[in-house]
Amino acid sequence: MKKIGLAVIAFISLHSVFSQSEKMEFLVKPYLQDAEPSSIKIMWETSQGEESIVEYGPTPKLGKKSIGTAENVDFGKSRLHTVKLEGLKRFTEYYYRVRTGKLVSDIYQFKTPPFASDQESFNIVAMSDMQKDHNHPDKFLEVVNDGILQYLDKAFEGELPENLAMVLIPGDLVQDGTKYGQWQNDFFKPGEKLFSEVPVYPAIGNHENNSVFYFKYFSLPENGTPAYAEHWWYKDYGNTRVIGLNSNDGYRDSKHQYEWLRQLLEDTANNEDIDFVFAQMHHPHKSELWIPGETDFSGKVVKMLEDFSTKTGKPSIHFFGHTHGYSRGQSKEHKHLWINVASAGGAIDNWGEYEGRDYNEFTVTQDEYGFVMVEVDGDHHNPKFTIKRISRGNNIVGTKDNELTDSITVWKKERKPKAPVAISPNAQESIEGVMLKAGPFESDFKDAFHAASHWQVSEDQSFEKPVFDSWKQFENWYYLEDRQKGDDLTDEKTNRLKPNTTYYWRVRYRDQNLNWSEWSQVLSFETKQ
Repeated sequence: MKKIGLAVIAFISLHSVFSQSEKMEFLVKPYLQDAEPSSIKIMWETSQGEESIVEYGPTPKLGKKSIGTAENVDFGKSRLHTVKLEGLKRFTEYYYRVRTGKLVSDIYQFKTPPFASDQESFNIVAMSDMQKDHNHPDKFLEVVNDGILQYLDKAFEGELPENLAMVLIPGDLVQDGTKYGQWQNDFFKPGEKLFSEVPVYPAIGNHENNSVFYFKYFSLPENGTPAYAEHWWYKDYGNTRVIGLNSNDGYRDSKHQYEWLRQLLEDTANNEDIDFVFAQMHHPHKSELWIPGETDFSGKVVKMLEDFSTKTGKPSIHFFGHTHGYSRGQSKEHKHLWINVASAGGAIDNWGEYEGRDYNEFTVTQDEYGFVMVEVDGDHHNPKFTIKRISRGNNIVGTKDNELTDSITVWKKERKPKAPVAISPNAQESIEGVMLKAGPFESDFKDAFHAASHWQVSEDQSFEKPVFDSWKQFENWYYLEDRQKGDDLTDEKTNRLKPNTTYYWRVRYRDQNLNWSEWSQVLSFETKQ
């Protein structure tokens, strides 16, 4: 009897060990996708189990239930669950939890988007390149928890879903998208407190390697070219249209993507509900920290967005990454911003490590960790958005505790400064170089200041082919110094000119909100031998 008893105990112990090894658990905790005013998708991954249930309601008591589907992610037993909640009220906060068998999540919150007609204001976070740096493996976790969540908690009242509408990520979410475990451990786990309550919308980067895991883990809007579902797409939130593009090899030259974008921008031009267009793609058109990362595809997209904004009067942005640092630039002739939103974890491209270039478009470039806040004003009478760079510093100068290091506000409506007064020269001048001089900046808007000057010199008054064309910003942070320090933008020296020649010159001023004045009056001068 004693031997039988021991055998039974041994069997029970082995069964207990086996049961524990088979215990169901969350591999990826709940996260939000594809939010609409009346619907949202909730996804999560478990080690096993087919049941896909979301319990939800307007209070923590929940009360409603919706059932979805489960699919295999890897070759093991794990299951990825997707439940779409429908029939929701717009711009309304809900509570939810997910259930697979006996496995039940905590209760989270989300908020549905508004209609554009509601004229609601909202915030967006944009960041990229959080692939793990093994020298600083917890950097993305820090950017999310000490960065984004702490910043929002201090800057705004209320719960997270009330203060943040969406998370945009233009690429490189993991180091190698074909490695199944990296998605769980390096992306979703560090971001779970954010992604469980705010929808996340990535654009695919080169490190995703066009992996099947990327397309399984994300349920992006399927409104792109049908044969390229989720490679490019758009999502509307209030008065803003967000566009996701694929700038990777094999897709960047696709005529289907260009044609889709051309048609989408044409439709957006005729959509009175849309005031702003924010596009995101991984690769830069120009990169001050790392020239080899640039692509012609991105340049063509920028040109399309510039033309769209000038034609329609609807300001636009292109967010990008690939280069691990922050940059903010602006197009010379258009209300279009260039924003590099890296690095949220990937090893920083420090100054001097790679070939760089000081481009005229960029006002600020910083080799740092951080994220970008976008505050959108939904008032149709005078809509605007504000970009804020929130810095976490770097490993050379040290950590920054959510320091605001750059900001710009762009209004949809024009707020033109007054045309500057051209002062001199207007007589004979030396050929060695002429100092152009104009009067002070003036604007009817009290908050406006002098942010850029554009000078032209020509041999005729058409200025179609100027012999001198200079565009300077009020600041130019490049390689840790402001190369425009001390320049008040009211004078500019030309290059060497031809002797015994009559020249014409003019200047215009721009404010910090991307509004150009009209050109000044045209003055002329003659050069001596």
